[in-house]
Amino acid sequence: MGRGPSIEARKNASDAKRGKIFTKIIREIGVAARASGGDPGTNPRLRTAIDKGLAANMSKDVIERAIKKATGELEGVEYEEIRYEGYAPGGVAVIVDCLTDNKVRTVADVRHAFGKFGGNLGTDGSVAFMFHKRGVLSFAPGADEDAITEAAIEAGADDVVVYADDGSIDVLTAPDTFEAVREAMQAAGLVPAHGEVSYRADNDIKVEGDTAQQVVKLLDWLEDLDDVQAVYSNAELGEDAYA
Repeated sequence: MGRGPSIEARKNASDAKRGKIFTKIIREIGVAARASGGDPGTNPRLRTAIDKGLAANMSKDVIERAIKKATGELEGVEYEEIRYEGYAPGGVAVIVDCLTDNKVRTVADVRHAFGKFGGNLGTDGSVAFMFHKRGVLSFAPGADEDAITEAAIEAGADDVVVYADDGSIDVLTAPDTFEAVREAMQAAGLVPAHGEVSYRADNDIKVEGDTAQQVVKLLDWLEDLDDVQAVYSNAELGEDAYA
C-alpha cells in the first residue's frame, strides 16, 4: 500500500492555501479602503473585508498595513476590479470577480480555465442578468431556527432560508441593509458562521454525472487563481459532482 503525503507536505499545502486566502482578503481590503476610505466605521465594504480577514486568523498588523498601503500612507500596488462572465458545461452560468494589477495575465488565466473544462468565456452582461446582489448571513447546522427567524424579521431581513439537507440557515438581506441586520443579529446573541454581500442566481440549473464533475473542476480551478476574488454560478450540484 502506498504512503500518503508526509506531514510536512500536508503542512506546506495548507500554508499555501492559507497564503492564497490571505492574498485575496488583503486585495479586497485595499480596494475597499482606496474606494471609500480607511475607516471601517464609515466604510461597510471595508468592515466586511476586515471581518473576513479576522475570521481567517489574519493579524491586525497585516490588516492595518493593507489599509495604509491603500490610503497612501505606505507604498503599495494598485489593483483593478474586473468581472468576467461565461458558461460552464451544461449551460451553467458563471461570474468571476477579479482584482488584478495585470489584466492581460488575468483574462488569459480565466479564458484558459473555461476552455480547459469545456466552458466558454462570454461577453459583458451575458450572464449577469441571471444574478442579484444579496447580503447573506449563514448559520451552521443546529442553530436555533426560531430565534434566528424572529431576530431576522425584527432586523428587517428579506428572507430566511432553512436547508433541509443539513439544517443550516441563511438570512438574506438587501445589500444596503446587510451591516444593520448583521449588527442586530449579533446584538441578539446570534453570531453567523459567515457573512458577506455576494451574488445569488435567480434560478439554479441542475447538472449531474460527468457534466457536474466538470463544472466543479472549473469552479475550483477558477477559485484557485491568484487574481480571482469570488466565483458565482447557478449550478445545482448533487453529491455525485464531487466523486
